[in-house]
Amino acid sequence: MHSDLESRVSRKLMLRIIPFVMLLYFVSFLDRVNVGFAALSMNKAIGLSPTAFGLGGGLFFVGYFLFEVPSNLILHKVGARRWIARVMVSWGIVSAASAFVSGPNSFYAMRFILGIAEAGFFPGIILYLSLWFPSRQRAVAAAWFMAAAPISTAIGSPLSGAIMKLHPVAGLANWQMLYILEAAPAIVLGFLVLKYLTDTPAKAQWLDPKEREWLIAKMKVEANAKASHAGHTAGALSALRDPRVIALALIYFGTSAGLYTLGLWTPLIIRQYGFGSFETGLLAGIPSVLAVIAMVLWARHSDRAEERTWHVVIPCVVAFLGFVFAGSAATALMVILALVIVNVGVSAAKAPLWAMPSQFLSGAGAAAGIAMINSIGNLGGFVGPFAIGWLKNATGSYSAGLYVVGATLAMSAILTLMLSRQSKPAPIAAGEGQGH
Repeated sequence: MHSDLESRVSRKLMLRIIPFVMLLYFVSFLDRVNVGFAALSMNKAIGLSPTAFGLGGGLFFVGYFLFEVPSNLILHKVGARRWIARVMVSWGIVSAASAFVSGPNSFYAMRFILGIAEAGFFPGIILYLSLWFPSRQRAVAAAWFMAAAPISTAIGSPLSGAIMKLHPVAGLANWQMLYILEAAPAIVLGFLVLKYLTDTPAKAQWLDPKEREWLIAKMKVEANAKASHAGHTAGALSALRDPRVIALALIYFGTSAGLYTLGLWTPLIIRQYGFGSFETGLLAGIPSVLAVIAMVLWARHSDRAEERTWHVVIPCVVAFLGFVFAGSAATALMVILALVIVNVGVSAAKAPLWAMPSQFLSGAGAAAGIAMINSIGNLGGFVGPFAIGWLKNATGSYSAGLYVVGATLAMSAILTLMLSRQSKPAPIAAGEGQGH
């Protein structure tokens, strides 16, 4: 009877919450990286050099970094429903306004403001999932949520490529229409969040009373068990000073450098082989399809093995080798194959990595610590794209930049091994992350 109740609640949580938060992240990631497709004609139209484009693309993460922790602490106070809605409407408006940049300075400003507007979304959802999903489901739930990023690339790349083939409408160029059309869903979904999301299990009228009581009790038992562990951190300031949080942030830095280098530069790297906008979009989407499969299967393997360290190290090494391969590739086929390897490696590392913080953080400590890992880690999204652009300007080739970004993934692998040797992590709760 108890097992039937648990299975019923688990199924309702997966069906009610996961598809919706995946949709939100799909739109979020699309609005972050569609600048890579806009660049196909925007750069020439407003006079952006490769260095200027890389700098502007990366400035998103500076704004994101500065406002991430405050944003997530506010979410912890006011609830996910209202704050996630605010975040989405804000970034939708800013993303649409990016259609009217007129030169490098306005491009820099809009990317920076977009980062501020979106700060708190990703760690906010990770925190939200931890309030709803028992430990045995949490990693798989996070993996499905994060799979929306490569899915966004797989579907969004051909879509963005198709929009870039449109003729001017009402005086708007194709890159301007791209920003506006892809920003609209964020604004609409922001208002839908207010209607659809439920802040806590206690308010979940879509669960039967017995289901609601079971979930509340289950989450309370797990919270009490975590609080009694010697390595537990619940305070916001304690979390920000915790060496494990800093280490995980630096590890995440490398994976973010890889992910956003792919998002911002893949269309331009593929385009150099003479493909049109739509063909470029299709080719850019192929690696992401395989990345989704790798992400979910690798997360399940990590959960069943109850092992995190090597499940982060191995994908980071794979991604490092993929970037080296991409830097030396001489044909379009070799580049696509290299991008597949990089996508699989970067994506597979994320779910095991994000399974680590919930083992020792809770409450305001979880809000601050998860935001800190994400904010510092996402500075890799500034360094990676900027390094590609700067070195492309300096050398005339993408190779040097790809090698540099690859090195950040090698750094992530080394730091993960060092973290596992220096501090024994909190044990994975019985059955943590195992899906049904």
